[in-house]
Amino acid sequence: MLGRWRKQESEEPTPATGLAGPRVPRHSGAWDVMRKRMEKEPGLRIIDVGYTSPQNINLLTTLGHSLYMSDLVRDAWAENWKTTQEGEISQPVWNVQGYLDQTLNFSGRTFDVVLLWTALDYLPEPLVQPVVDRLFSAMNPGGQVLALFHTRMQGEEKVLCRFHVTQGSDIEVQLTEQFPIQRAFTNRSIERLFAGWSGHKVYLAKDSISEVIVTR
Repeated sequence: MLGRWRKQESEEPTPATGLAGPRVPRHSGAWDVMRKRMEKEPGLRIIDVGYTSPQNINLLTTLGHSLYMSDLVRDAWAENWKTTQEGEISQPVWNVQGYLDQTLNFSGRTFDVVLLWTALDYLPEPLVQPVVDRLFSAMNPGGQVLALFHTRMQGEEKVLCRFHVTQGSDIEVQLTEQFPIQRAFTNRSIERLFAGWSGHKVYLAKDSISEVIVTR
């Protein structure tokens, strides 16, 4: 089963849509662990965050899972969720509840796996913790989030990419739109972000990306 949430398009100019560039294989210890769970437990409900990936759809549904798509980053920057509060110093005001209701409205569904990838690195700050909290409330006990976090904000690794899963321990990385990276994460900041979850495990990587599986 494949589900998808449709969003109203903003009238504001947005970056060019679509994917660009070749797919580059990257070893992922976290994906290897998650893939083995998916192979052993058919019938999981999965959220895949990012542009629609036919490769992800084919692989995950072939394993017998239900897949739902949500492009959190593009929706955050493309939709008109921000207004300006006038005063001595203009302050942006984000419609957090509107964003959550539009982008993460699950209609009572609960999930077992979220492939969050690097989305939290690119969301506007006011949306980060509310997104994590919404995912917590929508996941089954024992549900898991696979998340990747930048540990620095310079270099090639900071570019927003789409991640395509494979039948092995690699994921394929592909360049997407050039949304600005908002933050880098430390292990401590990840712990604070997922406070209240039952636990998390960090998987070492050679580049400036930290891979984490967080358990509900």
